[in-house]
Amino acid sequence: ESRATNASNKEINFQWYIPSLEKPSNNRETKVLLLYAYNTKPVKISNIKIFRSTSVFSGYLWIPLARITSLREKLSNLKQQVEILMESPTSLPSASEPTSFLEESKTSKIIPSKKSKIKVAKVHLDEKTEEMAKSCLSEVKALLSGVPALSLPLTEIPFDVTLQSIESLEDMFDSASGCTITEESLFNWIISLFH
Repeated sequence: ESRATNASNKEINFQWYIPSLEKPSNNRETKVLLLYAYNTKPVKISNIKIFRSTSVFSGYLWIPLARITSLREKLSNLKQQVEILMESPTSLPSASEPTSFLEESKTSKIIPSKKSKIKVAKVHLDEKTEEMAKSCLSEVKALLSGVPALSLPLTEIPFDVTLQSIESLEDMFDSASGCTITEESLFNWIISLFH
């Protein structure tokens, strides 16, 4: 079974298209096409010719390339700031923890699972990082909303900030590739912007 015909959970897929033949005139900025598709319920397609579903949606948006590049840089900076917050002194081993070679090797086997838990753990943001996040997410909202001129800046963060959610947003705005987002609170916020 192909991943293209099955979605076991809610997910949204993004793909960028940069038209090489279409050159903007001097007074127009370069735009790229964001293609997206998402499902709100699990989907299994056995025959694409007769497939009909009320839980699968798709669309596209033309977005200025300069704004995408700028936003991706801001999201990269936000991700670095979140990583710094996650490296707080409370996450470092204390002096009372054992340090023998055998005990170290036991704990090193646990690290991969700890790292995956850390990526999805909610991060408590300081004031500076929270403002960075609101600014980035306001820009995401403006780019994905149908009427960006009416898009007001966010006063609160609409989903739980995790390292995974920020990495997903950064990947989403990488115009050289696509990405899939399954994290529920981030998924719900993004699809709300398309309506």
